[in-house]
Amino acid sequence: MELERRDNLYDDIKTLLESARKKVLSTVNSTMTLTYFLIGKKIVEEEQNGELRAEYGKELIKNISIKLTEEYGKGFSETNLKQMKSFYEAYKNSQTVSDQFKLGWSHYITLMRVKNIDERNFYEIEAINNNWSLRELKRQMNTALYERLILSRDKEEVKALSTKGQIIEKPKDIIKDPYVLEFLGLEEISNYSENTLETTIINHIEKFIMELGKGFLFQGRQVRFTFDEEHFFVDLVFYNRILKCFVLIDLKIGKLKHQDIGQMQMYVNYYDRFVKLDDENKTIGIIICKDKNDTLVEITLPENNEQIFASRYMTILPSKEELVKIIEEEDINEK
Repeated sequence: MELERRDNLYDDIKTLLESARKKVLSTVNSTMTLTYFLIGKKIVEEEQNGELRAEYGKELIKNISIKLTEEYGKGFSETNLKQMKSFYEAYKNSQTVSDQFKLGWSHYITLMRVKNIDERNFYEIEAINNNWSLRELKRQMNTALYERLILSRDKEEVKALSTKGQIIEKPKDIIKDPYVLEFLGLEEISNYSENTLETTIINHIEKFIMELGKGFLFQGRQVRFTFDEEHFFVDLVFYNRILKCFVLIDLKIGKLKHQDIGQMQMYVNYYDRFVKLDDENKTIGIIICKDKNDTLVEITLPENNEQIFASRYMTILPSKEELVKIIEEEDINEK
């Protein structure tokens, strides 16, 4: 008993120390990022007050780099100082949470490459809210998350993305089209089954949940329900704690058929009538398929549909330009 108490005490102290270290690291990161912003400001102001020649700016940065490196060591190369200057120029008029610089310097170097200010603000807010690593931030940007989300939103909702990030209030807010599943490593496999796709997703469930978006909790795979002595299986079952509803996912490696939509409608109806609680919202069904005909989906589903959705998936990550083109073509087809 005494040994158990000691172990619990050790765990409690360890938790406190780990928490403190994270806070210190976060404070150091934000302080250094703010410092780099102010250094960039000083450089810009000096250039503006000095001679209006490009050579002057180059010599200024070169000389400052030499002196700072002699005094403080690495970290103040000409390239780094130019990045600080660009950082100030990019964020000097910012009216968002950028004023507090809650991310690390490497995050902001990546964000500076985004020319669209609304898009850049969106990624910054999401990185802060979801504690994205630099690697995850780059992935979300490379998979055109911003463009995928704006497809189903009106002008006011699109503007809100740049000031509030992704707000989930209705079923359509959690839908992406396409879903990018490059992390599954299936790009070199030309002929895989739906079971292989499902198994691979389970093996990468953490990354798949991150691709699904906010609020998803994994419930089960091949979840069975039965009526009239016949068994049915839902490929993947999730719960979204923000929308307070079950989310059923069916995987199709081929082109979506109207029978697939009918099957999902039956799954959703069953969950609404026999599984969900009275204080929970209606079940959402998402069919993730390799290809789909938007007209077929629209005609098969009721006009006021807010429960069944069909989205494509991609197992190879194209360039962002190619992905944006695909999304724009999808948008034109819907109109």
